[in-house]
Amino acid sequence: MEATVAERGQITLPKAVRDALGLSKGTKLKVELDGGRIILRKEVDDALSKLRGRFKLADGFASTDEAMRAIRGHAPGDPYLPPEE
Repeated sequence: MEATVAERGQITLPKAVRDALGLSKGTKLKVELDGGRIILRKEVDDALSKLRGRFKLADGFASTDEAMRAIRGHAPGDPYLPPEE
């Protein structure tokens, strides 16, 4: 996958990436530089961070990431794998 930088410095993220990360119009992203790489991170809403740790995982899951992989097929931080055609 690739994106092209437009005249005003804007890029369009491929739809598969937006869908995989749940990005929609108005989603705020943090931009970081790591050497020659650009890292985009989705901001976590403060209301969500206040709820952290208040719920128990369903039986059989050792971590939230494990539960997310079972439900969605991937967890936050997993490498992006484009859909198979």
